[in-house]
Amino acid sequence: MKQTLSTSWKGNMKFDALVSGHHHVVMDALPDVGGEDSGPRPKELMLASLAGCTGMDVISILKKMRVEVEAFDMDIVADITEEHPKHYTAMHIIYKLKGKNIDPEKVKKAVDLSQEKYCGVSAAYRKALTLTYEIQISE
Repeated sequence: MKQTLSTSWKGNMKFDALVSGHHHVVMDALPDVGGEDSGPRPKELMLASLAGCTGMDVISILKKMRVEVEAFDMDIVADITEEHPKHYTAMHIIYKLKGKNIDPEKVKKAVDLSQEKYCGVSAAYRKALTLTYEIQISE
């Protein structure tokens, strides 16, 4: 199976990626390196990809477990090298869930299933860097 993504240069440091044939993602650099800061940097999108992938898994699994979530946020804290090529060496996901009577064991199971079985982004990143997580639940 193959996937194709088309990306076009839009001048200076701006690139426009056509995702799934109809969603445009504009990437750009900061002004100090020739960009206009009109979009996120490509490496930042790696963090967004991880959050989206595991977040969709966790919500889907919790729905099947009949866990009612009122709010769900994630923070990803990443360590990046100072030397070129600058790359991530570690990512830490903080899963933040809010709701009444949320069973912590069910949430842990959902997160573990995402991290160990379903999230392809996590699987790819784990081959290149340290990937850890924590869960925070509030009412």
